[in-house]
Amino acid sequence: MAGRAQIPTRNSALIAMIADEDTVTGFLLAGVGNVDVRRKTNYLIVDNKTTVKQIEDTFKEFTNREDVAIVLISQYVTNMIRFLVDSYNKPIPAILEIPSKDHPYDPAHDSVLSRVKYLFSTESVASDRR
Repeated sequence: MAGRAQIPTRNSALIAMIADEDTVTGFLLAGVGNVDVRRKTNYLIVDNKTTVKQIEDTFKEFTNREDVAIVLISQYVTNMIRFLVDSYNKPIPAILEIPSKDHPYDPAHDSVLSRVKYLFSTESVASDRR
């Protein structure tokens, strides 16, 4: 199908993570972690020493990697780089905001949920005009 974004099939696609240590550790134990031959990982552990610049650079790196299909990012981390996440508009890799142990999920700040609500409200307005 033309126009659809394709996930590379020669290698398996990765899930990348930007989150606190407990969240990343849980996903690493589930088998999500990867270290390539250049010693590049598919995760960033965010703590009180992590700068916003490091988070921004990692987000840009993960969203430009061809082997990443999904980027999981803790919502409280997303709030630090909200302008980047909100301006991201490619289908692959998909950006999913997740809760963390210390910061509950707030649907009012979820950019994906906001886009879905906008699309459905636009569709309902368009269908009412028919």
